[in-house]
Amino acid sequence: MFTCPSAIVDLREGGTSIVCMRAPKEFGGQDTYSTWLYTKIIHLERIEYLHNLADKDGNKLNPTAIGMPAEFPQDQLNVITFKSLDGRRTELTVTQYGWPVIPMIKMAQMGMEQSLGKMEKALANL
Repeated sequence: MFTCPSAIVDLREGGTSIVCMRAPKEFGGQDTYSTWLYTKIIHLERIEYLHNLADKDGNKLNPTAIGMPAEFPQDQLNVITFKSLDGRRTELTVTQYGWPVIPMIKMAQMGMEQSLGKMEKALANL
């Protein structure tokens, strides 16, 4: 399972987060950095951000420079919406735009599902 050894989060419109994801040993164990530039935040309703691969300092990288396929998206729009269901539960929807039909999308989906599963477990204890 991938882990997140560090995340510097500036969650505000115009803010940028730098997130480090560490691959499991069977995938090489390397660290990969991303930036999330928040373009729209509506409290308790919506978060929109642009995802890019980056170096550890948050400088945007061309995906091909780190071995990703040329089709790997840059400035990829992500939209997270929140919908209150009954005052105790919230439905969260994540939409990622710009993925071409390449094998990488399966890895992205796996990573998102792992992240959401970890978040669900953490929030269940609140």
